[in-house]
Amino acid sequence: MIRDIFTALIYQPLYNALVELIDIVPFADVGIAVIVLTVFVKILLFPLARQAIRTQAVLKKVQPRIEEIRKDYKDDQHRQVKETLALYKENRVHPLSGILTLIIQLPVIFGLYWVFFRGGLPVINTDLLYSFVQNPPSVNMMFLGFIDMGGRSALLAILAGATQFIHARIAIQPPQTNSKPGESIKDDIQRSMHLQMRYVLPIIVGVVSFFISAAVALYWTTSNIFTIGQELLVRKSFRDTQ
Repeated sequence: MIRDIFTALIYQPLYNALVELIDIVPFADVGIAVIVLTVFVKILLFPLARQAIRTQAVLKKVQPRIEEIRKDYKDDQHRQVKETLALYKENRVHPLSGILTLIIQLPVIFGLYWVFFRGGLPVINTDLLYSFVQNPPSVNMMFLGFIDMGGRSALLAILAGATQFIHARIAIQPPQTNSKPGESIKDDIQRSMHLQMRYVLPIIVGVVSFFISAAVALYWTTSNIFTIGQELLVRKSFRDTQ
């Protein structure tokens, strides 16, 4: 049931969009179609991503005040929650909006990834095509004439990992903790998660991108580059309005 809904609402529309792009982009280049489709979807998701980035920026700004509230009312949990919620309301921020935004985006992001991972190119699955989408007369798997989108590409895998690392450096700020390592389990977990997101995840992205296909690596690289620009743009806009 869930798989059928995912196929009908997410996977099939994205697959048809990719096939349509292959039919119209120069030289029927699958790599160019991957880039165009990735950017198009990221643009559609931009309003959601913008809200998530703004929430993170505001939470970082008010974090010192949150810590003060925790210290002032450490023996009164009810008052602590009340004051924290009042602070959120004052700054027009919903603490769960970032998580909800990510949850909304995940099916689309996964669907986009699945299109490139399970697309089966250069063979087109005509059973998935809409009646108004034509089967391209040719499918060129050689991106820019030298990278096989159906094979592996060390260059694109490295770029995927590198851009993931850059994005993590920009988007994921070090946890603001006052304890030393070993003094607080909660703070130690935050430090561990931060290190994994910054350093381990980019390695995983690079390795997975290499072993799956160059198309996935190109998708990840394009997505990361767009997200980095998006992050910088929204943060600058947020600072300018302060």
